[in-house]
Parts: sequence; structure tokens; C-alpha cells
Amino acid sequence: MTSALAYADEQFDHFVSDLIALLRIPTVSTDPAYADDVARGAQWLADHLREIGVDHVEVVRTEGHPIVYAEHLPHDNRPTVLVYGHYDVQPPDPIDLWDSPPFEPTRKNGSLYARGACDDKGQMMMHVKALQSYLASGSVPPVNLKFLIEGEEECGSPSLAPFIKTHQEKLDADVVAISDTAMFAEDTPSITYGLRGLAYVQVELTGPNRDLHSGIYGGAVHNPANVLSQLIADLHDDDHRITVEGFYDDVIPLTEEERETFAALPFDEEGWLGEVGLDDARTEAGYSVKEAISARPTLDVNGLWSGYQGEGAKTVLPAKAGAKISCRLVPGQDPKDIAQKLQRHVEAHVPETITLTFTELHGGQPVLVDTSHPAMQAAADAIAAVFDQEPVFTREGGSIPIVAEFQRLLGLDSVLMGFGLNSDAIHSPNERFGLDRYAKGIQSIIRFQQAYAEMG
Repeated sequence: MTSALAYADEQFDHFVSDLIALLRIPTVSTDPAYADDVARGAQWLADHLREIGVDHVEVVRTEGHPIVYAEHLPHDNRPTVLVYGHYDVQPPDPIDLWDSPPFEPTRKNGSLYARGACDDKGQMMMHVKALQSYLASGSVPPVNLKFLIEGEEECGSPSLAPFIKTHQEKLDADVVAISDTAMFAEDTPSITYGLRGLAYVQVELTGPNRDLHSGIYGGAVHNPANVLSQLIADLHDDDHRITVEGFYDDVIPLTEEERETFAALPFDEEGWLGEVGLDDARTEAGYSVKEAISARPTLDVNGLWSGYQGEGAKTVLPAKAGAKISCRLVPGQDPKDIAQKLQRHVEAHVPETITLTFTELHGGQPVLVDTSHPAMQAAADAIAAVFDQEPVFTREGGSIPIVAEFQRLLGLDSVLMGFGLNSDAIHSPNERFGLDRYAKGIQSIIRFQQAYAEMG
């Protein structure tokens, strides 16, 4: 391990250059216009894994974007770690809000700015570079390693679960290691033991057969935009609780111990609000901001459309109105069940004068991991050695649906050891990743592999 750590330190500038090369490829999975670039990104990653000496690498074609699978198995009697990550990224829009082009990586103020810098190319590459540090320094990695790197995480991972189902023997391992989460704060390293699930739907309302002149028809025609606005307004009550019937029925309440842990975290609410330009928070009554954003269910409108959107005025009564709505779910809730409850609620509140189209887009199960798992303890020891501080165990508000699939299909728990920050602007303009955290992440993973091997 010592030689691997030294190599990672000496070659860090080269590690940054390799990451920059991958970030230049616009692997946007949600837009078909980028399909060739996504395929190019998969091939770059596979070639790079071969270059650093990985035993077996393949690019697996799917009905969507390719999966990169690799394995390096030097031991007969050591644990096997399945590393999961994704090389696809979110669209860069709105381009005009970027300070530098999203696919021309820029080093500034100790960070690397580019789409995918943190989510997830930078964090995924830490695992690749940890293995390279062992191999290039003449060391044998202390554990067996398998890599499962997909190109569809940002569009719901439609090809990954089928791949796992048909390749369970190939993916046999002892634990999954994932770096696609955030640290609690820059000075507070953390390990995520809980993720919220997701139910994502689209609601479309149709009234007349065409847009109408509001002066001629207004007052006698039910306006879909008005109906949708009222429907959305009524999805929360005055305590900011969700009004969908049965929404909270299966929620597993936070324990007193968990609430005490949340309360003890060094959370700067004022600073958190300042980062997003707000003066006050709005949470479900009885819950703190930290609990609300990581351990309570939510319902939010993610997009709205209707009527005239251009400059100036157009007195139109729109024929259609629509919304994209997502629900973040906590342990006990099921995305299919929540989507059905939401559909019944909407159906009950849409008047007969309006036609409803309700579409389930995608979802994912919430996850909890036992913090006493040997791999979790190995990760905690490794991170403490690098950061000179014990990490805290936290829940995260985001969703990684495949983590639940690893539990369901492979029986594997996942160690979520992320090194991003919530301020890294993932999914937003000016996404970035601190290069100090890129370096410490690589060092932590090198130490994690050694610590887990010794525990195993």
C-alpha cells in the first residue's frame, strides 16, 4: 500500500490529465444527438483500463448505451469488490450560465470545472486511479476488483438491471463500492448509509382542441393551465405535508438516535441558504432542514409548460398544460405504489372538462446500509487516515436506483464513499470537483482496499 500511495502522489498531475481527457467527451445520455459521443466515452474508458494493465476489459453493447465491464482478480482467497460508477453526464444546458465551456475542462481556484467533473467521471476515475497506483508501483492490489461502469445513469439506467440479472455469476462479489455521493462538508468527511428512492411522473392536461383567443372564449372554457396550477398548489398543506392520500402510510419513522445524530451534525443552515440565494427554509412541520433534505419524503414539480412563452403578450387560452413531478422516497416506500397513489389523487381532482394523461417515467427504491458492515468500517478507517478525522455516517437526499438493485439481485450491500460536495453544482452550470478531494479520494480508496482485505 505504501508504494501505491507514493505513486498516486507523484503521478497526480497525470491523473488529472487523464480525467480531463475523459471530461472532454460529451457523454450526454439523455439526448440521442450525443449517442456517438457516449459510445466514444465508453471506448475511451475501456482503452484506458487496458492501458493501465487491467486483466480483462470489455465494452458491452445494450439496447441503449454501452456498459464498460472490467475485472482484475489476482487472488483466490481475498474479498472481491465490485466498483460501480457511470461515465454518462447530464445535459449542459443552460450553456450561457457557464463561466467556461462545459466540455472544455478548466482548472480554477483549486477545482476542475466541467460537466461530469464530480458526477460522476471524477469520482469514478478515483477507483481507476487507485488500481493504477497499485499496478504501476509494482504492487498487487490487496483485493479482487470488478468494474461495472454504465452509460445510462442519468436517464434511469434502463439497461443495467437486465445486464445484472443475466450476469449474476460474472458480478459475484462481496461488496459494492460506489463514489457518486457527497461529503457532509469540506471539513467533515462522511459515508452515506441511506439514499432516498424516486418516483418520477409526467402529468398532461388537455382542454379544447386548439389554443383559443382568450377574449372570445375566456370565461366559458376550462383553462388547462389554471386547472394544473390549482392541482399543484393543493399537493401540499399549510404544514408542507404532502396531501396525496396514503403517501406516508409506509414511511419508516426516524429513530430518536437518528434524530440525535442529525442534530449533532455541524450543519450551517444560514450558509446553506446563502449558497442558493435564500433567506428562509420551508420544511415539513416538525423536521429540521437536514432531516427534510435527506431523510423525509418529498414531492416537487421539476418542470411546467403551457401557453405562450415568447416575448411580449399573446392573449391565448392554451389547449394543453403539463408538469413533470418527482417524489423522493424514504425506506418503507415503494416507487410504484407512490406513483399509483399520485395518479389516483390527480384523477380525483381533475374536472370532467379536462382530459388527463398520466405517465410514469422512472423510479428507484430507497436504501439503508448497516453501518457495522465490515466494508463500511474499512472505509471509515481509510477515510480517517487520509483526512485525519473520523467520518460521520449520514443519509443523502439523492437517489441511486441501482444500489437497491444490487441488494435485490446480487444480495450485495454498497459502501457509498463519495468525495463530492453539494456545492459542486452537479446537474447545474459550472459543475466542478475540488482537486484536493480528487487526490484524497484516490488515497482513501487505496487504503480502503487494504483495510477491507485485512478485515476479510
